[in-house]
Amino acid sequence: MTEAMVRNKPGMASVKDMPVLQDGPPPGGFAPVRYARRIPTKGPSAAAIFLTTFGAFAWGMYQVGKGNKVRRALKEEKIAARSAILPMLQAEEDERFVKEWKKYLEEEARIMKDVPGWKVGESVYNSGKWMPPATGELRPEVW
Repeated sequence: MTEAMVRNKPGMASVKDMPVLQDGPPPGGFAPVRYARRIPTKGPSAAAIFLTTFGAFAWGMYQVGKGNKVRRALKEEKIAARSAILPMLQAEEDERFVKEWKKYLEEEARIMKDVPGWKVGESVYNSGKWMPPATGELRPEVW
């Protein structure tokens, strides 16, 4: 397209004779130019992350509390069962101890029969206290 056609003047004309044609904004103006830095938000907000984390923590603590209650109940049941059978276990141990003690006294009488003035079963210590053996056999070397 030639300049003459654009300005509706045929032929050569002086620039001064030509009508002024200046570019301008479109009707209603140009769209606003975005010059601010706008970073798109991707993912959940900080509040959503915090609330989710707090909720997970609270749920976990609730589960720990439930587990503690169950464990405490089992521990109490175990203690109750042990205290219920304790008299029977003690009676069995006493019976075992009496048998072992009799064996021990028989062995002591056999070994010390030639010693004058020896009293079978009498303590060689003068403390006046008697304590049963803590665990195991009465005298492991005596069979």
